[in-house]
Amino acid sequence: MNRYKGSLPKIGIRPTIDGRRLGVRESLEEQTMNMAQAVKALFESEIRHADGSPVEVVIADSTIGGVAESAACAYKFERENVGVSLTVTPCWCYGSETIDMTPGVPKAIWGFNGTERPGAVYLAAALAGHTQKGIPAFGIYGRDVQDSDDRSVPEDVQEKLLRFAKAGLAVATMRGKSYLSLGYVSMGIAGSEVDSAFFQNYLGMRTEFVDMSEVKRRLELDIYDKEEFEKALAWTKENCKEGEDPNPELELVGADEEACVVTGANGLATARRSEAGSTTHRRNDEEKEEIWKTCVKMALIGKDLMIGNPKLEELGYGEEALGRNALAGGFQGQRQWTDFMPNGDYMEAILASSFDWNGPRQPFNFATENDSLNAVVMMFGNLLTGTAQMFSDVRTYWSPEAVKEATGKELEGSAKNGIIHLINSGPSALDFTGRQRVNGEPAVKPFWELDEKEVQDCLDNTTWRAGVEEYFRGSGYSTEFYTEGGMPITMSRVNLVKGLGPVLQIAEGHTVELDDDMNRTLADRTNPTWPTTWFVPRVTGKGAFTDVYSVMANWGANHGAISYGHIGADLITLASMLRIPVCMHNVPDEKVFRPSAWNAFGMDKEGADYRACENFGPLY
Repeated sequence: MNRYKGSLPKIGIRPTIDGRRLGVRESLEEQTMNMAQAVKALFESEIRHADGSPVEVVIADSTIGGVAESAACAYKFERENVGVSLTVTPCWCYGSETIDMTPGVPKAIWGFNGTERPGAVYLAAALAGHTQKGIPAFGIYGRDVQDSDDRSVPEDVQEKLLRFAKAGLAVATMRGKSYLSLGYVSMGIAGSEVDSAFFQNYLGMRTEFVDMSEVKRRLELDIYDKEEFEKALAWTKENCKEGEDPNPELELVGADEEACVVTGANGLATARRSEAGSTTHRRNDEEKEEIWKTCVKMALIGKDLMIGNPKLEELGYGEEALGRNALAGGFQGQRQWTDFMPNGDYMEAILASSFDWNGPRQPFNFATENDSLNAVVMMFGNLLTGTAQMFSDVRTYWSPEAVKEATGKELEGSAKNGIIHLINSGPSALDFTGRQRVNGEPAVKPFWELDEKEVQDCLDNTTWRAGVEEYFRGSGYSTEFYTEGGMPITMSRVNLVKGLGPVLQIAEGHTVELDDDMNRTLADRTNPTWPTTWFVPRVTGKGAFTDVYSVMANWGANHGAISYGHIGADLITLASMLRIPVCMHNVPDEKVFRPSAWNAFGMDKEGADYRACENFGPLY
């Protein structure tokens, strides 16, 4: 179900044809329309929107032989909310008379590789026209010659068609949506300095700024659905099991609260008070009950702020019921909130997961510490795959030598050359426990493919531990889990560079598992209450992928977004549509698919990407 304002974008197919009548056009009508129908069937069988809805494909009312029919097609596509445009043809057509000139809509052309009519010649001529006019388009041309009556779509053509269509739909879906900034800069993290110009010019999105006091107001005035709260709280009590409290015990000595000792995990007694004057200690059961209630209410409020809730209008809060039409968002939390209120870990983890108390549902792209640039790549990954995305600190590179020194054991298998510790300060999507299955292997699946057992397995393998009050003085609950090994994953990140603009980083690899003792020893050195994923990127022996250490050393920020599967090629295609150059990736050359105009900017593909993006400028 589409939870955002407006209709979902559609894919439009433009069957172009040689306009000469009295024999030529007539002989090509059936073949041309068959190409369009074959692609329509492919898209409808293989692509869904991120909300699970099947994609709708619109074909022009007639083949397009000249400018009048091009205009008629453009008018139809505008009425039908077409956000992605594909032209198909088996033959020569009149180039600039038949190409799609609509600005801002991703475009591609499939020119049939046949010998009877020169489809490849039109493809080349039309792409040259697109490049000359500054309207980049993707060129698709099969490797093998096909017979004119062959209605199949070759595998290599299918791969490019699907990559283009998925990326194009992501572009169209972002347009007009919002990024919701709950609070602003967290602990000086640059990514939480939300850049409205970047969102507007590159993504076509608004930025909505809401102070965290709005969350406090809704908590105090009970501005949330109370029936849903009771349902959510009961579900949480049943499914979110508490782990060991990491906070020290507190003993009062005499009647004066000033005279207290805290017994730490090592058994030593130390006196401790926070700067605010409240003692850091383990909360009692009554306090924890209230903290859980606040955490659950915050999750409801966060969701309502993102997409609205008609139930709030029934409570007399019509404005609040509307929401912010936010496709992505983030919560500042630290420190102005977490120094006195329960942290946002439960809210962030549950919103980012593909299920909650209402069952499986579309994940929210919701970032810790309001890191908007990490939220952007979470959004990219979700729109391309339909799956939940994991927000992580790219925390530590562990060399084989350092691991042996710390644990007395050696890394083995795919981890033998070192690992990267992905861990977030409290929340991550519960899907990344890795307890879902595809062909019997650990996976993260789109929410519409989840079954009850997979949801329950994710919950059963997650422990909720009280927030460490050295960090979170207002307490809260953080997720502890360990991701199963053997999952293909892609880590990505957008960074902003003064004078250059946004750049994208991509690292494909796999998760690995360590034995229990090794895992516990290494994870506990950081924080035992936070979710851990051990990552081994695929190395190439060159540049930023010389080895595992090089990947860590070249990563451009403290955070990364992790998506299930190797989606680096899809991200590269999407980035080229938005004019965001890729500064680091380990995607094989044969998988890189960008507009044909990029070929005119030099033979070094990555340098050409930078020059083309600068030349054509942001999409909006």
